[in-house]
Amino acid sequence: MIGADLLEILRCPQDKSRLQLADDSLLAKLNQAIAGGNVTNQSGTKITAPLSAGLVREDNRVLYPIIDDLPVLLIDESISLDSI
Repeated sequence: MIGADLLEILRCPQDKSRLQLADDSLLAKLNQAIAGGNVTNQSGTKITAPLSAGLVREDNRVLYPIIDDLPVLLIDESISLDSI
């Protein structure tokens, strides 16, 4: 998982705000929406696989997935949490 030192320097590529690890309740809610077929990333691609981790922007509106212990900090791959 992402260590505290790395988490301290990671920033959102869109607005440069701080990121924090998504908590279990947010991931459960997001994975429920994914299972229902209701989640797309910013590029419009439907998310079909559940997420085990993610980084949330400090305004709690965007999540960047962590896949195979690597944060995917690409704007097009981010997930809007506004509708979740």
